[in-house]
Amino acid sequence: MFEFIDSADDVIALSISGKITTAELDAIMDRLEPALAKNEKTHVFVETRTIDGIEVSGLPSYLARAVPILTRLPRFGRVAIVADQTWVRIAARVESLLLPFISYRTFTPDQRDEALAWVRGTTAS
Repeated sequence: MFEFIDSADDVIALSISGKITTAELDAIMDRLEPALAKNEKTHVFVETRTIDGIEVSGLPSYLARAVPILTRLPRFGRVAIVADQTWVRIAARVESLLLPFISYRTFTPDQRDEALAWVRGTTAS
């Protein structure tokens, strides 16, 4: 299951569970690319629940779209990852070490509202 969460133009917010499909990856890129082009900083909120994997057949087209975004990494602001699986939170922490100029925070499901407020910039923490 995949759904976007209502948010400002400079925030990409989504909830995803189960197996990540090619269509979902395309939808994320369809939102992310124009947001990065339009905004000085784009913030990301991702809530995951029991991720079962990713549709491998969609990876080549996703990577073709994702690799050019590497040149726009400085345009990313706050990234909040809410995950019920420890491995997802650990993977996000590793990614944050590789991209130290992006503000990453990981949260557990009971901290969802705090995470969404933080990524929207409506809290001081």
